[in-house]
Amino acid sequence: MLFSQDPAISHAARAYCIHLIPALFGYAVLQSLIRYFQTQSMIFPMVFTSIASLCMHVPICWFLVFKSGMGHVGAALAIGISYWINVIALGFYIQYSSACSKTKIVFSRNALLSIAEFFQYAIPSGLMFCFEWWSFELLTLLAGLLPNPQLETSVLSVCTRVSNELGAGNPKSAQGAVRVVVIIGIAEAFIVSTFFIFFRNIVGYAYSNDEAVVDYVASMVPLLCMSVSADSIMGTLSGVARGAGFQQIGAYVNLGAYYLVGVPLALFLGFHQPKAKGLWMGMISGSCVQVIILAVVTALTDWQKEAENDGDINRLNETSHYVGAVDFKRPRLLLLRESAIPFLHRTPSSRI
Repeated sequence: MLFSQDPAISHAARAYCIHLIPALFGYAVLQSLIRYFQTQSMIFPMVFTSIASLCMHVPICWFLVFKSGMGHVGAALAIGISYWINVIALGFYIQYSSACSKTKIVFSRNALLSIAEFFQYAIPSGLMFCFEWWSFELLTLLAGLLPNPQLETSVLSVCTRVSNELGAGNPKSAQGAVRVVVIIGIAEAFIVSTFFIFFRNIVGYAYSNDEAVVDYVASMVPLLCMSVSADSIMGTLSGVARGAGFQQIGAYVNLGAYYLVGVPLALFLGFHQPKAKGLWMGMISGSCVQVIILAVVTALTDWQKEAENDGDINRLNETSHYVGAVDFKRPRLLLLRESAIPFLHRTPSSRI
């Protein structure tokens, strides 16, 4: 309401956000557990629990949205329940699996050691995500100021969601894998873009039964494909930047790409012609600038020098049962070797 949004949309968004709060805590714990498994290259537990929680999420979401009559509020609650199911499943695996016996998490004062060094990487990493996500949230708010805000906001929300989720891969970013994951990202973008082009008149029904929204989504598919392509490559380059300890550079890149290029162009194009398409074209421009700058940073990185500066990889403190006893004073080589790519990771997204 403060930003002159449609009252009905504002009240619905308020209710959704309030009921999404439990999901935020579940997501925070889940991402911490994911980093725990990734540092040990234990992929199967994460795959198994993710599939299990997905299989449970579908009926839970269906029941809360349709059978209970809660609608979009039920969808928010279903997300939180699914996150916590995943957290509980991973927690049981850590507690009872022999594979985690040597790294099982036990709270101790060691958890507070080198906390300052930890935040030197955590804060810039968090800002990377915030700068990018805030820019896309701003895009949705701007869509609410256009004529027919229900249509414009619905379409842009669909495009933002699809683009972010498809770009949310977590590529291995060690030196020898950079070229491989870039190729994989391009291949993924090609496959997904081809799918959307062939089914552009159908995909909108996954998000809305409103014919106007479905038709508008179909007209936005070419722009969506461009966004998916940029996000796929950006997800790879973002993983490289985080793994190399370039969080501060990444934060500046995101700030400049989206708030000096993307948002101004979105404002200019969106409130002239072609409205919502103009908003999205502006943000795609910001994403492309981000990809170009990160590609240059990656190409100019002297990996051998980075490895020499960081010294040998750090080991767990053998006298402690706490995983956080790793010496965070030299974390970058550890991140590169073990692919524990950021300390903080988005939603959903593969993003910096």
